[in-house]
Amino acid sequence: MPLTRDQIEARAVALQVAFVEAARRNEWRWIADEFYAQDCEYVCEYAGTMLVRARSRDEIRATHYGRDMMVGWEGWSFPIERYTTHGNQIITHWWNRGPGTRADGSHYQTPGVSFITVNDDGLFTSQLDLFDLAHQMHLCDELDAAGLLSAKLKELWVVPTKQRLIEMLSRNLPAAAR
Repeated sequence: MPLTRDQIEARAVALQVAFVEAARRNEWRWIADEFYAQDCEYVCEYAGTMLVRARSRDEIRATHYGRDMMVGWEGWSFPIERYTTHGNQIITHWWNRGPGTRADGSHYQTPGVSFITVNDDGLFTSQLDLFDLAHQMHLCDELDAAGLLSAKLKELWVVPTKQRLIEMLSRNLPAAAR
């Protein structure tokens, strides 16, 4: 039997709470077991520079909630600010929130959205994550200048991602523009 709107919203709220707890513990892998169907598909295209496609709960735990959110991301959080539902879909607006705050008290953060499909058993069967990678790179530069960017994150993710962005965006540019 299909879930009711209230049941879908309860899953969104539970995910919101789980993200707060995962950030507090700096442990994300358990979310895969709590929320994702065994055969769920997760996709994040990282602005065309890198495709992360996980085709099972185990792959989601290993990539998105493992490799992609653990090493170097200490002190980061990804709070879900708001969500909406439509049928069996949850659409979330969340933040890539870096450690610390700016002098004016604002967070170092960039927005993201997720499109999640929920099965009749309440488990997620698909998720597409989107965020502005160029702004994320700018945010990492700000954090680096403030002494808040992990050296490991810079080495393993920021520098390689910037290199892929530059390479991708440089294709087909006239020689004078390079």
